[in-house]
Parts: sequence; C-alpha cells; structure tokens
Amino acid sequence: MTTPLRLGMLTPSSNTVLEPLTAAMLAALPGASAHFARFRVVAIDLGDGSRAQFNLSPVVAAAELLADAKVHAICWNGTSGSWLGLQQDHALCAEITARTGIPATTATLALMRAFQALGAKRIGLVTPYLAEVQQAITARWAAAGLDCVTERHLEDPGNYSFAEHPETTVARLVRRSRRRGRRRSPSTAPTSAAAGSPRGWRPSSASRCSTASPSPSGARSARLARTPRHWRRRGGSSACPGNLPPRWVAGADVIS
Repeated sequence: MTTPLRLGMLTPSSNTVLEPLTAAMLAALPGASAHFARFRVVAIDLGDGSRAQFNLSPVVAAAELLADAKVHAICWNGTSGSWLGLQQDHALCAEITARTGIPATTATLALMRAFQALGAKRIGLVTPYLAEVQQAITARWAAAGLDCVTERHLEDPGNYSFAEHPETTVARLVRRSRRRGRRRSPSTAPTSAAAGSPRGWRPSSASRCSTASPSPSGARSARLARTPRHWRRRGGSSACPGNLPPRWVAGADVIS
C-alpha cells in the first residue's frame, strides 16, 4: 500500500495556475497530493499596502487551515522573500511550525538551496515585476552571495496579470538576458551551467525554466528549456514551487 504524502501549499489569492500546475507535477508520484489554502495577494510593489499582504498573521492563519488536513509539510508557494528578505521567510516558517507542529518552507528558500546545490553564483533574472521590485531582489540576492549579472522584467504590478503574458514574451526576455550574460561572462566560464549540479541531475527536457549553458565558443551549447520549476533526476523528479505562473517560476538563468 502506498504511503500518503500530503503537501500543503499556501497560494496567492489572485494566482490562477499554481493549483493545476502543482497537481500535474505530483501526478506521477504515487500517494502524493497537494492541498491549498489562499490568502489575499493582488499586487506586487514596494508600497506599504503590498508589503502588508505578506504580514505573518494572514499567512499563518491560512497555514493553520492546512494543518486541519493533516498535511505532512507546508510551503509558502510564493517568492515574496526574494524582495522582502530571506529573514521574512525564515520567520514565517518558524511561526508556522510553532503554531502547527508541521515543517514549513518557501519557494524562495528552496530556490536558494537549488543555487547552492548547483554551485551557482552568477545569475540572470527574468521576471514580470516592476523595476523597484527587481532591484530589491538583486540587492537581497547580492547579500546572499549571488551576483545578478543580467536581468529583464516587464514592469507589471500583477499579480493576476502575470499569467497573461505569452510564452513568446518570456522566451524573448530570457534570450536577451542570456546574450547579455554571456557578454559579461569571463573567458574561463565553465562549459556547462550544470557543472556544479549533483550527479545524475539534468535540466528536464520538459522544463521551461531558463538554463544557460555557455561554452568556450560562446553560444552553441546554450539552451532554453521549456517548463519551469523543476529539475528531473533519473528515476524521479523534484519540484520547487513558486507563486508565479508556469512560465515565470524559477525565472533565474544560471550564467555560471
């Protein structure tokens, strides 16, 4: 008999893709199921109103509802910690666990662990955000030891509208970011962006997350994968959820 694995996902209220995408990602994992609770998020900027959306109280209240379903873990499936600071996410996880007794994580903390596993230090960032949010992210990431060497954004205050940008727009931004990143790459850049990845890992051929693989010749080995948010290990898969629609999640291009 398959052991159930119930995953609790905290979801922005205006997000329209997170639930179906997460369910699809878990479909091939026997016994795994995703369970969702929403709290209000309708715009992304650096104003007081937007910041207040991510106060601990409403998020923890949603987490407590997930605890009623006896989930095994709770994830804030959003990236607000990228611009509000990692300490915000650490505090949220600690409060959720203190109130529910259930281990907790966030999309941003998972992304930081992924960068560490890859040995990635130089990052290209593609998002739909406003310039002020993008700048806050690069500053926060710099404090965490990541150098954002190139970026593109759409100046969209979101949040519902993030899902309306076509994949062609995202692909164009990633290509431009990647070209600029290569121009700024040192001549000794590694031949593969995944050089620092764990043995047995490779970018999924079904992935939309952008992974540049610069070679000494410049561009031939660079590739744009087509599905966001997960790396696939031979014989299994691992998901890193986020609060953006599929084409935006994990929109960080590993330059080296």
